[in-house]
Amino acid sequence: MANMAAPKRQDTRKFFENLSGAGKSIAVLTSGGDAQGMNAAVRAVVRMGIYVGAKVYFIHEGYQGMVDGGDNIKEARWESVSSMLQVGGTVIGSARCKEFRTHEGRLKAAHNLVQKGITNLCVIGGDGSLTGANLFREEWSGLLEELLQQGLIDEEATRKNSALHIVGMVGSIDNDFCGTDMTIGTDSALHRIIEVVDAIMTTAQSHQRTFVLEVMGRHCGYLALVSALACGADWVFIPEMPPEDGWEDNMCQKLSENRADKKRLNIIIVAEGAIDSHSKAITPDYIKDLVVQRLGFDTRVTILGHVQRGGTPSAFDRILASRMGVEAVLALLEASANTPACVVSLVGNQAVRLPLMECVQMTQEVQKAMDEKKFDEAVRLRGRSFENNLTTYSLLSYRKADSELPNSSFNVAVLNVGAPAAGMNAAVRSAVRVGITEGHKMFAVSDGFEGFYKGQVKEIKWGDVGGWTGQGGSLLGTKRTLPGKHLDEIAEQMRIHNINALLVIGGFEAYVGLLELSAARDKYNEFCVPMVMVPATVSNNIPGSDLSIGSDTALNAITDTCDRIKQSASGTKRRVFIIETMGGYCGYLATVGGLAAGADTVYIYEEPFDIRDLQANVEHLTQKMKTSIQRGLVLRNENCNENFTTDFIYQLYTEEGRGVFDCRKNILGHMQQGGAPSPFDRNFSTKIAAKAMQWITRTLKESFKGGRVFANSEDTCCLLGMRRRAMVFQPVSELRDETDFVHRIPKEQWWLKLRPLMKILAKYKTSYDVSDSGQLEHVSRFRPKDSDTSAAI
Repeated sequence: MANMAAPKRQDTRKFFENLSGAGKSIAVLTSGGDAQGMNAAVRAVVRMGIYVGAKVYFIHEGYQGMVDGGDNIKEARWESVSSMLQVGGTVIGSARCKEFRTHEGRLKAAHNLVQKGITNLCVIGGDGSLTGANLFREEWSGLLEELLQQGLIDEEATRKNSALHIVGMVGSIDNDFCGTDMTIGTDSALHRIIEVVDAIMTTAQSHQRTFVLEVMGRHCGYLALVSALACGADWVFIPEMPPEDGWEDNMCQKLSENRADKKRLNIIIVAEGAIDSHSKAITPDYIKDLVVQRLGFDTRVTILGHVQRGGTPSAFDRILASRMGVEAVLALLEASANTPACVVSLVGNQAVRLPLMECVQMTQEVQKAMDEKKFDEAVRLRGRSFENNLTTYSLLSYRKADSELPNSSFNVAVLNVGAPAAGMNAAVRSAVRVGITEGHKMFAVSDGFEGFYKGQVKEIKWGDVGGWTGQGGSLLGTKRTLPGKHLDEIAEQMRIHNINALLVIGGFEAYVGLLELSAARDKYNEFCVPMVMVPATVSNNIPGSDLSIGSDTALNAITDTCDRIKQSASGTKRRVFIIETMGGYCGYLATVGGLAAGADTVYIYEEPFDIRDLQANVEHLTQKMKTSIQRGLVLRNENCNENFTTDFIYQLYTEEGRGVFDCRKNILGHMQQGGAPSPFDRNFSTKIAAKAMQWITRTLKESFKGGRVFANSEDTCCLLGMRRRAMVFQPVSELRDETDFVHRIPKEQWWLKLRPLMKILAKYKTSYDVSDSGQLEHVSRFRPKDSDTSAAI
């Protein structure tokens, strides 16, 4: 089988092997409020540091531990961070330290670090913690001079520890730090919120109730805004955009109209820092009293509080924190005496380094704009993703009167094609409502192209898609049938219903289907209309997009199951689990799921392996089992090799591990396709479908000539995908050359560069490509949170 991995760029590639950690000491601490995923970051720093030959230390209890010293600063071993990937909070402890804010406190901290020879510090915390670290760095030489004068250290220690290097990672559930698309913990906090909202919605529907939910966000409304978008809340209050005067009347009118439309529940989400235009706090109790007094609705208040900080980190946070931790160690190894303190950030799907204080200053500018009541400026400073969230929420949450809608005579059809994927329904809801807002008549096609040629086409209204955001699967119905054999019937249905544009939400069959419709334009004028595809498949195997709707939900299902499977052996010593994942020939789920679950080995089709590799993996695991590590995890993509089946690998590991460990196997199957969509998939699908509909509107206007729509150029049949740092419309015909049609995968896949990272964290010797990072980039190159991408949530 051919190796489908991306071509290697030998001329620009830089490997970390050129950067030795020998003789260096790195300390990692967590500070400020805890956030899910901090442990994954600590684990990555420890293992990457040890991997490159450095000594790595835990600093327990944050800056307090650094000031107190003693047993709070302990050397970490490889095994020290085992079984912590799935644990929420921070196992090394976090504390707010007043003493570190004083010169005397920082002098004590410096002395404790010098005693251990620590001159590389990795700080995981919020902007306050990172600002404190930068001040410490700036004072370092002066602190050493004082310690020398006091006789606490000698000249040799002063010379050896002359420079302190600082790298930060932002751990904050609020996502309130400029320069990164996502902070560690935000996605997990959204999971907690959406779990509660989904549970509340069932009881609210039973009793026709209104629920007011307060979520965290004293200064940043990100959690409130995104959770409102992800659950289709009726109203949201955030500090960056206070409601206009008279909001009480407007909100009550909307709630009243919803009830008149037989909507059985109302959800109102309030950020804890929500204010009105006069800077007066808007509290959940005030809203409840208002609704009860004005409308007489049965209303309840739920304050989520620290529930949002707790629980197991999501797959996204584990991967984000692991990538950031590895990048932080690389940054420390590359730092020179003059390198400014940097923060590791996520931009699109790339880990980048940005100057720490530039990001802190930008973050402070947001608060300054809010204090000065420049709320439009505050929203702008939050970045394009935040702005888009706000715009999309406004579009979808309020139905305009017919008299307010644009005058459009266009009919747009939406359909699902391929296997079901969580988030499809949220995409349909978004497309239908944006289409209606833009004046189009929307049509729903049931059961994909099969339903299309059978005439299962009917108009779909605003209210028909209410409550769809949190529903898994495909409520429209979806089939894998391709249109090629039924072009006459599909063209006839488009003629009957006067369909002027198509939005196809689906997987590889949707992509191939659009290629077939595009190729048939010469024969059928009915297909000479704007057509766009939004990728939705758990396999994440669509060319032209780094991510697909549904893959995040599937990853979380895999990660949660792996956690439970590993936990099942908590009373059993030395057990290895062989787990088969979905994905067809695409190894995305297996690889990224393996990274999130802490797998020892992952077998995929894109990276061919033979019996010698299997033997080496067994021996590697056997050696690990002779230490304090008790459990092993091996993931296998379902089509990675036709001969080395799950049964074969299970039997091989069982035989070769006899006397050292025993084995169990699990095939996860269709549970990866089911379940309620994750917050990421709800938000990503909502925004990508809205963007697709806006493209359809523009293209319809451009192609409307002589009283009819006619669009037959390549750029009027597109796929909308996420590419690195941007959402891009690409003609499907141009994606042909990027596609391996036999194996239904793209020829190049960005996530393959994560495989060495996964192997490093599992203690394998390998090469890690840092060619996409490794350079300090000024934050001015990006608007804060400039990419509306993987951090689309």
